[in-house]
Amino acid sequence: MDQTLESSMRPRNDNRDRGASVSLVNLEKSYGPVVAVAGVSLDIRSGEFLTLLGPSGSGKTTTLMMIAGFESPTSGDIAIDGRSVVAVPPYRRNIGMVFQNYALFPHLTVAENIGFPLKQRGVPKAERTKLVGEALELVRLPGYGERHPRQLSGGQQQRVAVARAIVFKPRLLLLDEPLGALDKQLRENLQIEVRRLHAELGITFVLVTHDQDEALTMSDRIAVMNDGKVAQIGRPEDLYDRPCSHFVAGFIGQSNFMPAVVCGMEEGVVVAKCQGILVRAVASQPPAIGAEVSVTTRPERLRFADTTVETGPSVNRMSVTVVEAAFAGERCRYLLKSDCGASMVLKEASSATIRRRAVGERTEIAWSIADTILV
Repeated sequence: MDQTLESSMRPRNDNRDRGASVSLVNLEKSYGPVVAVAGVSLDIRSGEFLTLLGPSGSGKTTTLMMIAGFESPTSGDIAIDGRSVVAVPPYRRNIGMVFQNYALFPHLTVAENIGFPLKQRGVPKAERTKLVGEALELVRLPGYGERHPRQLSGGQQQRVAVARAIVFKPRLLLLDEPLGALDKQLRENLQIEVRRLHAELGITFVLVTHDQDEALTMSDRIAVMNDGKVAQIGRPEDLYDRPCSHFVAGFIGQSNFMPAVVCGMEEGVVVAKCQGILVRAVASQPPAIGAEVSVTTRPERLRFADTTVETGPSVNRMSVTVVEAAFAGERCRYLLKSDCGASMVLKEASSATIRRRAVGERTEIAWSIADTILV
């Protein structure tokens, strides 16, 4: 999905003061000699939807479990609304939790599952019935209260799990890969539902996922984790357009990478040589001349030169040969090889009016310097 469209679809939350703020200060967790979380410091704003994104073993789930209280930090602090909760047991943190495997009681009805945390808190039956009904309405399952989990689809069971997590009105909701067990279409539909729910409730959501598309679609901000640390944090569009490292550029979306050597600077733009071809790129900090770097750009930002009106000093250009061509529905994907031997992937919108390129065709590509990032 187009990143600008995703941003415009993201609901505005005008009730952010309902959510808890969370502060992680130099948080560490070790299991013997294995360091799972290595000094994470992070401020999560009241009412924010923040995603911890990373590959398996990056420390994202361990971080979430420490916020929930199911794991104790080796060192560091966790504060919710400015109060340290490291010594507070999970049941006293008043946090809602949604798991990937739903964790519903199979012998209880939907209403009994949702009402369970209220019963544990001593809420009278009449009030429980009212709150369960409201929660079912919120997750769009009115009338399902008397069914059992086995009578529901996977998506419906996940909605029940969400309803159970929010029925007692927590100010913080933690979601651990909540959509990971669902098929692609259902997962995409529930992404929209979770965003709607966040906008309606106004509470703080912290999501853990390894799915980059899910993170880009749902989050106000994303903290990309790797090797137990936060590699970069920012808005989805900032991380996608301005990754700070080779890892972030490669993990969020698809990227082309070219090894290069820095030749100098021209009007604030880095000039680098990629195997004999000069390429201009933007960088967060001016690199040293002679430094060995990588330049990266997204496949959808490349254009065949005969289809773009962009010319002049704001555009990089390169002669290439089409090595592979694949039709993928809404896009055509081309693997290209430059004269200097660099491989590039170009993704072009599919249309009956756009000429498809043939394998072996010699052509030229062009792309904006603003879309060329030094990492």
